[in-house]
Amino acid sequence: MSGVTIYQVAREAGVSPSTVSNFLNGRPGRMLPQTRARVEAAIDQLGYRPNRAARQLRTGRIQVIGLVVPSVANPFWGNFARYLERAALADGHHVLLCNSEREPERELRYLEELWGDGIRGVVLCSSLPSLEHVLPLVERGLSLVAFDRTAQAGDPAALVNISVDNVVGAHLATAHLLDLGHRRIAFVSGSLRSINRRERFRGFTNAFEQAGLDATEAIVWSGGAEHEPYGDLDAAGLGRTAAHDLLHGDDRPTAIVAINDMCALGVSAGIRDAGLRVGRDVSVVGFDDIVLADLAAPPLTTVRQPIADMAAAAFRHLLARIEDPDGGPSQSLLLRPELVVRTSTGPAPDARE
Repeated sequence: MSGVTIYQVAREAGVSPSTVSNFLNGRPGRMLPQTRARVEAAIDQLGYRPNRAARQLRTGRIQVIGLVVPSVANPFWGNFARYLERAALADGHHVLLCNSEREPERELRYLEELWGDGIRGVVLCSSLPSLEHVLPLVERGLSLVAFDRTAQAGDPAALVNISVDNVVGAHLATAHLLDLGHRRIAFVSGSLRSINRRERFRGFTNAFEQAGLDATEAIVWSGGAEHEPYGDLDAAGLGRTAAHDLLHGDDRPTAIVAINDMCALGVSAGIRDAGLRVGRDVSVVGFDDIVLADLAAPPLTTVRQPIADMAAAAFRHLLARIEDPDGGPSQSLLLRPELVVRTSTGPAPDARE
């Protein structure tokens, strides 16, 4: 039904229009649970849809948040955007999406444009060590949730950081390969300048040390220009190039831990290019568990991020900061990853009976 007003909702629920207004404007704590239930039932029964333009005039805010991701070319970020939008839409918010390629200047330009359009909350998927470039906007009142990074010295006082535990995730991946008898294990990544990559590398070396092995003997392939995530290569191209270099060297690895799933799929392609078998001659582990991981041939062993929970947490914390900018000091939320074992990993060739 179109044209339904809050006065009609109030009559249907047997409450005052101000009670309906409190509910619609995120103040349900001011009413009894049974009252809140009657208002919800009346809204559903009448098919009421809030007038966003009118709400903006009353509150001075638009019901839109910003989302800045490195690139939706990586399915992980497209999936995160989908889950964040789902959480936002359930609360009457919409999401504007921007791709930054992790370039500080581009991140700042997007944030300035979003601020200029009246958007007061942004989920920034950056993982850059410093957010100094966005501090002026935060000081002006922009609420920010930083996704895919942990708290760093110099962060804004009210910043919320949300991330999977990258150290634990990479440790799980590497320990799995060590348990399969692999000792010549390579770590493949672009430039290690971002927080999440550094943490995954730390988890990789921690697994060696915990197994009583010398981490300095591990094979590390780190490519990509310093000012870009992967230089002239995308993640899959980076992985394929890394595999070519590693498999034609003197100390060929029997297993490879890739920085993410797209990189791992590129590594797998490079293994096939060399006439070798993924999971038999060379094992491969990724990170993220994108949908393509299970569709790969062979299916990819990977570290699964709880992406739906992470997106919901990002929206919930961002909304809390928008409603109460002085709601407390900086926070960090770390979610635990899960190792998903598929057939891209198998026993080390020299460990088979």
